[in-house]
Amino acid sequence: MGELLLKRVYEAPGPDDGTRILVDRLWPRGIARDKARIELWLKEIAPSDALRKRLHGKPDEWEAFCEAYAGELEGEAAQAAAGEVFKYLAQGPVTLLYAARDERRNNAVALKAWLEMRGEGSPG
Repeated sequence: MGELLLKRVYEAPGPDDGTRILVDRLWPRGIARDKARIELWLKEIAPSDALRKRLHGKPDEWEAFCEAYAGELEGEAAQAAAGEVFKYLAQGPVTLLYAARDERRNNAVALKAWLEMRGEGSPG
């Protein structure tokens, strides 16, 4: 099982990134797809617009965001997208890309924690 990494999409791609997956619902401003070296864009695994706006409006409600986001991740489309992430993880490292300025509290951080909890029980 590969390592699950996080990186702002505005940072330069690195040799240890492995498969680079954008996990935001919106394409990041000012980024050309080829320059960012994004192999996969999983909009389906990103939080809903309402949840994303709630986090931006009330960043101090991080725990509530993580809970609500975990609920959204139980949906069929998000489950299929999570399966894609695990498929790539089986082959090597995966870097979850996000555009948020806050590197500690963003959807990719919450998603990584959720995926790691899910991955503990799966064979690999």
